[in-house]
Amino acid sequence: MTIPVTERLRILTAVEHDLGEYQTGVPRWCDGCGDNAILAAVQKVCRDEGLAPERTVFVSGIGCSSRLPHYMRAYGFHGTHGRALPIAEGVKMSRPDLAVFVSTGDGDCLSIGAAHWIHALRYNMDLTVLLHDNRIYGLTKKQVSPTSPLGTKSNTTPSGSVLRGLDPLAVTLAVPGVSFVAQAVDWIPEVLHQIVLAAYRHKGMSFVRILQRCPEFMPGAFEPYVQDPRRTLLLRHERPEHPRARPVRPGRGTGDRRGRGSDPGRDPLPRPRRAAVRGPAGGRRGPDARRGAARPRGRVRQVHHPAARRHDRERRGLATWTSGSFST
Repeated sequence: MTIPVTERLRILTAVEHDLGEYQTGVPRWCDGCGDNAILAAVQKVCRDEGLAPERTVFVSGIGCSSRLPHYMRAYGFHGTHGRALPIAEGVKMSRPDLAVFVSTGDGDCLSIGAAHWIHALRYNMDLTVLLHDNRIYGLTKKQVSPTSPLGTKSNTTPSGSVLRGLDPLAVTLAVPGVSFVAQAVDWIPEVLHQIVLAAYRHKGMSFVRILQRCPEFMPGAFEPYVQDPRRTLLLRHERPEHPRARPVRPGRGTGDRRGRGSDPGRDPLPRPRRAAVRGPAGGRRGPDARRGAARPRGRVRQVHHPAARRHDRERRGLATWTSGSFST
């Protein structure tokens, strides 16, 4: 594979950057706010990947999370409420050579910006999207957000919210064209850094939901998971990043267990099977009753937090929030 002359020159003249080159200003977030951990992870990724500040762009909308571009020594665009994604798409279309990050919140992305969020997933442009999810509107002083748990008391719901919180991961995975989905937590900085790094390296839209603490308006919301690492389960998807890039020969890979071949243009991974449903008498029924239970596509390996490995046998059934990534 040949490398363009301009790209070759850029590689030869690449300069290493220190962490301080990406830092500017003093963050004005509250003490203990998870945005501070996210900012530190992003700055480390820029340093590790050697991103030139003049070739990096951070786009945001409105909210506490959207102040992140102010603290990065790079190009920044502080847009209007809910419009961070279309602005970032415009930047990427006009300057595909730039590294474009999007910093958005649960209200900015999942409420007023929900339509842009869904269609940005379909477009699958090369963007790194970081969703700061603290489950509350913080900048406007505590209003219920799309991800607020049922019963959350706020200025707009003094008697408690009556709607269940939206699950951004479930919605994202249901959109055709999605290529990278991950979830992280701000109180495990090593894992947060690894996930943001993997998201940046992915070619396509990377959507990372970060569970973020808000000590001012949602104190103690994630405290049980911070205090007990056994309740945080780390997942890592082991499927090859680009399975369709491998050559598929007729009769192998895409065929069934009898070796019958199939169309090379089809998905080389086996299709999931529908689970059999048991009838009143306990017998199986349904068109796929003889085929057994449903099987997931690919394999998922569970990796526990180092502090919880000694509790491996005890932790079953305790995990509620998960962290990890899924890419195709």
